[in-house]
Order: sequence, then structure tokens, then C-alpha cells
Amino acid sequence: MDWFSTREEPPCSSAAPLRVSELSAIITELLDDPRLQDIRVRGEVTNYKHHGRGHRYFSLSEKGGGNTAAVIKCVMWRSDADRLAFTPGEGMEVVVSGSVTLYAPHGAYQLQVKKIEKAGLGEKYLQVEQWKKELAAQGLFALERKRELPAFPARIGVVTSETGAVIHDIRNVVERRYPVSIVISPTAVQGEGAYRDIAAAIRRLAGLVDVVIVARGGGSFEDLFEFNHPDVVRAIAACPVPVVSAIGHEVDVTLADLAADVRAPTPSAAAELVVPDRSILSLRLQELRVRMDSALLGRVAWAKEEICSFRDRLRPQRFLRRLDERKTATADLADRLERGFSTRLDRERLLLAGMRAALEGRSPRAVLARGYCVAEKNGRVVRGTGEIRQEDRLKLRFYDGNSEVRVERVDHDRDL
Repeated sequence: MDWFSTREEPPCSSAAPLRVSELSAIITELLDDPRLQDIRVRGEVTNYKHHGRGHRYFSLSEKGGGNTAAVIKCVMWRSDADRLAFTPGEGMEVVVSGSVTLYAPHGAYQLQVKKIEKAGLGEKYLQVEQWKKELAAQGLFALERKRELPAFPARIGVVTSETGAVIHDIRNVVERRYPVSIVISPTAVQGEGAYRDIAAAIRRLAGLVDVVIVARGGGSFEDLFEFNHPDVVRAIAACPVPVVSAIGHEVDVTLADLAADVRAPTPSAAAELVVPDRSILSLRLQELRVRMDSALLGRVAWAKEEICSFRDRLRPQRFLRRLDERKTATADLADRLERGFSTRLDRERLLLAGMRAALEGRSPRAVLARGYCVAEKNGRVVRGTGEIRQEDRLKLRFYDGNSEVRVERVDHDRDL
């Protein structure tokens, strides 16, 4: 279906002619079709011009068969052009975003551009997102695998371009703060296939240094793209020493940054992270020296006091005086113990005498002494006349001896 068609009949040739502004209004109304607004168009840049006021003018072309080509004029106002991350070049294939408008003064339509991307950049963004998911699933970005930087590295490895300003920035910072050996592992830092060189440069430093800095200056997403490659990420993760990344500007985040143990916003900041500041170390050493001197002086003073105390306690006069005091205290204690023991012994003697008197008062011998005797028959005490018979032999026990008798007669109380 032709989207310019209309159900109304075209005006007859006898009708009044349209004014140019009326025709432009009709065209503008037709260009308001949603299919011409907020669209993305791919093509090659031609006739690119940077106007003095900041606007950009160029054309997008698409070559067809033979020498024919489709061309559309484009304009990008300064407010949008200031956000461009790169300068489009002649013949560069790009994807632009914008809307088709009519420029009435020239009677021509144009594509008003809001954004320009290099062709294929969108696919690269998607590729990076896919790599990010896969590498995250393998645990290469996990926080628990991040390592602490060494406090005092002896040798620092730097992976960067040997011709760029990055290595000079790092060397200047290291020499100023804490001079140590720097081992440069040169590599290409952008361009197709640069990821191979970057990964190899990281692996070359294994066993040679205490910490590694992977760095390059700022650039566009496409310039930094090689640092997103899985080979670079795996090389960083497999590095036997901690890795600091300093790739692009602070707002630029690559997958290499996510895999590194520490990320720095700039190469100079990376150098500051991996080496201490000797001026600060010197101040700390001075503070420690003062604290140590103070502690030693305090220890010596305490030792002197202890020695004086021991010396006072070991003086003969004082020792003899203390000995006399102990003797006096011991004698006093002995006297008190002796008095206490004597008093207690007298009390016990009186108690025993009373108990003896009570026992003797209840003794059978005391009863016998009062004129009684005990009769025994066959070794058993006779308790009554019912236990004896005439002619029995009895043993009479007195308080001072015993005798044997023979029974001649037995009288019972009941017979009396």
C-alpha cells in the first residue's frame, strides 16, 4: 500500500493553485507519519562539515547496483553534536537516530539526527553483555576472589603501550612516591585482535613481579572494546599476583576492570595505589621512634624504682628490724596459743572428773562397798531364789573379793 495515497480525488486542473506554504504544510503533515519519526538509519557518511556554530551537516548514502546511490541529507544541531564520542569520517559506515523533517526555506526534506553510532557498535554492546553474563557465571568477577595489594612491592609490572603517555605517568608517580623496579610488558591497547597481545602481555609477567597494572588512556567504547574480551579477563583472573586496572576514564567500565583485584580511575591513581608514599612512611617512622623512646624511658624509670625498692628491702638494718618484728609476733602468738591450750585443757580435765565421779557412783563396785554382794551360779548371776536349790554351790562376789558357799536351805518370800 502506498502510504502517500489518499481517498480524496485529486483537485481538477481548473481549481485554484496552492501556495508554496500550503504545499509545504501538506508535506510536513505527511512527514509526521510515525514511520518517519525516531527512526534509525544505516549508511555511509559523505560531505561531512563541522559548522562554526557547532552544528554538523553531512549526507548518508547507500550505494546500489552500478554507480547509482541513494542519498539523504542530515543535520545534527550543536546541542546533540556536543555529545558525540567520535568525529565521523568520509566513507565511515554509521547508524544514526533521528526523525525526517522538512526544511521549508530550501523546500527539501532532511534527517534531523540526535545520535550517531559507528555501524556494528550496537552488536558489540550486545556481545559485551553476553560475555559479562558468561564470565560472571564462571565466578571471574566474584568479590571473594579479590586479593589485597602488597604493602611494599619490590617490582611492579605494567601492561600498556610502550609509546603512550601512560607509562610516563606511572613512572613519574612511582619515582616520586616510592622508587621500585618497573617491568614493562608492552602491548597494543586497541584495534582488531589487540586482546591477544594484552592477554599475552599479562601472562609474560608471571613470576617476575609482585603486582601488575593494566592501563591505557581514555577512549571511546570501541577503542576500549578489546579489554572486554574473555581472553583478557581470564588472563587477569589467572595472574598469580594482584592486578590493578586503569583503563580509560573513571566513567568507562570494561570487563577487565570487573576481573581485576582493584580498579583505579586513572593510570596515575593506579601507581599511587600500588606503592606507598615514602613521605608518609617517614612521618610514621618518626612517630614510632618517639613512641618507642617514650616507652623505653618509661621502662627504665620503672626498673629504677623496682631496684630501689629491692635495695631498701634488702638493707641489713631493715632486715633485722623486720626479723625482730616477726620474732615478737611469733612469741606473742605462742603465748596466746599456750594460754588458750592450758585453759582448754583445764576445762577438759574438770569435765572428765565429773564424768568419772558420775560413772563411779553408778558402778556395781560402789554398790558392793555398801554391804551388798552378788551371787553367781555356774558363772551366771542369780537374780532370785527360784534359780537355786539346796546343795547348789554358789560364788559370792564382794567389793573386795569373792567366796564359795553351799546352799543348805532355800526360803522363798511366798513361804514367809
